[in-house]
Amino acid sequence: MWRRGRWWALGLVLVLIVPVLVAGTALRLNYTGDVRAGTASRGKDAIWLGHAWVDGRKKDADLAAFAARIKGTGIRDLYVHAGPLEHDGTLPADRHPRARRLTDAVHRTMPGIRVHAWLGDVLATEGPDGLRMEHAATRTAVTRSTRQILDTGFDGVHFDFEPLHSGDQDYLSLLDDLRRLTRSRQALLSIAAHQIDPLPGAHRALGVVSGGSEKWWSQEFFGQVARRVDQIAVMSYDTWMPLEGLYGGYVAQQTALALEVTPESTDLLMGMPFFHEDDLGHHESAETVSAAVRGVRLGLSRTDPDRERFGLALYVDFAAEEGDWAAYREDWH
Repeated sequence: MWRRGRWWALGLVLVLIVPVLVAGTALRLNYTGDVRAGTASRGKDAIWLGHAWVDGRKKDADLAAFAARIKGTGIRDLYVHAGPLEHDGTLPADRHPRARRLTDAVHRTMPGIRVHAWLGDVLATEGPDGLRMEHAATRTAVTRSTRQILDTGFDGVHFDFEPLHSGDQDYLSLLDDLRRLTRSRQALLSIAAHQIDPLPGAHRALGVVSGGSEKWWSQEFFGQVARRVDQIAVMSYDTWMPLEGLYGGYVAQQTALALEVTPESTDLLMGMPFFHEDDLGHHESAETVSAAVRGVRLGLSRTDPDRERFGLALYVDFAAEEGDWAAYREDWH
């Protein structure tokens, strides 16, 4: 009986550990090889900016310093936090009292730079509280809030709803409504996207073992979203990867998967970890800017090296350190 139990336990360990070892080896190999010449900045990068830019904490001197910081980089789009939305989809005006001042100042002093209102909310997909995408009235309110924020001078809107489960048809319906609005206003629609299943059906498997929590989107759903927007920025950080080589290989894979289903007419941006934390989801010694950039360039080299509408998205300005900026400049430019 003891021997039978021992072999059963060993079998369970092998079932759990062997796939992890195989996947880890594959990711590490994915981080090897040479990047192709030309797989560098296309001048279509973006950066997420904190709420201080629209609530009065940032001054003219801060904007001048920021302009000097990004001069000569490929940064073209600024995702400025102007929310969050209320759970019913509305957006109180007091959330962004200095928005017009910011957009006017950027347009005046930084020609060619586009300013997006970064909006979003936590969804009630894995808990009792949050925005309910399935309610038509809520989706209508989000569209109305978008119209209101565009009136303050933003060049576009950037949405981040989390956690957003793969296959959410209500989200696709909202994007259709938003696209009609932004096109009528000659504005841009961009979104922050979840990572893509590293293995087919991974989001379903995780949902089963976690009681409903999902981390990834299917590649098919990612493509459905990408076809509805002007820009899609993959949040390719918080990956659970413990080592730099594994993280870089994971980013290379994510880049390839996203390139395969993103139409040429949509800007694809890969997120860069411009922040420093150590927890289960993010290890700063592994998720480095250098590893992310190399992973992106490897994925681009192997999949679509001539893709023009492609860039990096830097998350986030208020947590970035000098080393992050240096790696971005040196490795991507």
